[in-house]
Amino acid sequence: MKKVFAVLIACLPALAYAAGGNNEHVVSANIDLTDKDSLKRGAQAFMDNCSGCHSLQYQRYQRIADDLEMTEDEVSALIHTDAKVGEQITSALSGDNGAQWFGAAPPDLTLEARLKSPDWIYSYLKTFYVDKSRPFGVNNLVFPAVGMPHVLEGLQGTPVLQEDGTIVATGGALTAEEYDQYVRDITNFLAYTGEPVKLERERLGKWVLGFLFIFFIVAYLLKKEYWRDVH
Repeated sequence: MKKVFAVLIACLPALAYAAGGNNEHVVSANIDLTDKDSLKRGAQAFMDNCSGCHSLQYQRYQRIADDLEMTEDEVSALIHTDAKVGEQITSALSGDNGAQWFGAAPPDLTLEARLKSPDWIYSYLKTFYVDKSRPFGVNNLVFPAVGMPHVLEGLQGTPVLQEDGTIVATGGALTAEEYDQYVRDITNFLAYTGEPVKLERERLGKWVLGFLFIFFIVAYLLKKEYWRDVH
């Protein structure tokens, strides 16, 4: 038992880091899973910028289309390969090529928001900065020694780390506020992808708790009625 407890204690820092809870640069994403417009924008942004390397192999285009009430044209705009709408979302990049180009194959991101939290993803996408010592010329405050390029640099601009620890980006296609929203939309979409039934589960959970509360009252009154004769 002592060994098991010791192992759990040793793992806590790693688990906390994975969730982003102990990282001073992680900030709240303020996502809203009920905002379908944000989810649609996030889906398109992910497909345009991330799907070339990262897959969502536990998600299907059709599921996204149904859940987000997308039109046929909106669904077609998501698919950049010869995949069918009913197929899973896979990357065109093979694992071998990914390992060769980046040092490790880019991970599947279906469950990333559940693994590291939406706040972590949002903060990660906002804290790239120029670092000429790195292979791709950038580093990241949330994920030091990151092994991927800053794929959104054209939108954010060139991010430079200031002496006070802040990051200032210039020359991007989006303003700072627009980029924040762009990243929030991607984060919102990945949070949805990690648990598509979350809203439905929470809705049903309220009904279940209500039923259990009513059942408890009925059971309590029935118990009192039975025990009245005993006493």
